[in-house]
Amino acid sequence: MDIDSFWDLIEECRRQVQGPDERLAWLRGELSRRSLTEVVQFQVRLDEVTHEAFTWDLWAAADRIFGGWCTDDGFCYFGLWMVSLGRDVFSQAVANPDALADAPEVQGLLGRPREVWNDDWPGWESLDYVAMEAYGILTGVDDECGEAFYDALDAEQRNSGDSSEPLGKRWDVRCEDEASLRLPRLSAMFPLRSLTY
Repeated sequence: MDIDSFWDLIEECRRQVQGPDERLAWLRGELSRRSLTEVVQFQVRLDEVTHEAFTWDLWAAADRIFGGWCTDDGFCYFGLWMVSLGRDVFSQAVANPDALADAPEVQGLLGRPREVWNDDWPGWESLDYVAMEAYGILTGVDDECGEAFYDALDAEQRNSGDSSEPLGKRWDVRCEDEASLRLPRLSAMFPLRSLTY
């Protein structure tokens, strides 16, 4: 599965079903009708694109949307959620994180308390497990830890050498002057309230 086939599958999933659970079920079903190699390659492509989004500027955008803080795990799930927005939105956000302000999924969060975002929450952890689940369906092996899948994934990735640190320079989204320069639209859309840590 090359990168174009990966994004075609993501786009088809967006067209077919709504909601994170329904999309996962659709993807799991679609992947479980493919070869083991394609299932592993789906995960390889997913890891590659989420690594593209692993930048301090996108972390700041997530921080802003989340009200001034976003955990390490929360940012990983945010990157997976960005994949669900489709190739165009994803690519635009990687190039300019403030472009997320144009995404209907981000605009739909405006004016709503975070406590009621529910299925609209900008994070999608489960996407990171769908290929492993499809692999289990294809092999018929109940492998809760996914050892066979991750062995196949390691063999396919061939030591990608990805950094464990985000790309770019870290900055504090809570500094309003800098945030308004770097993320003007997201800063206006998601003003920070008094924060307690």
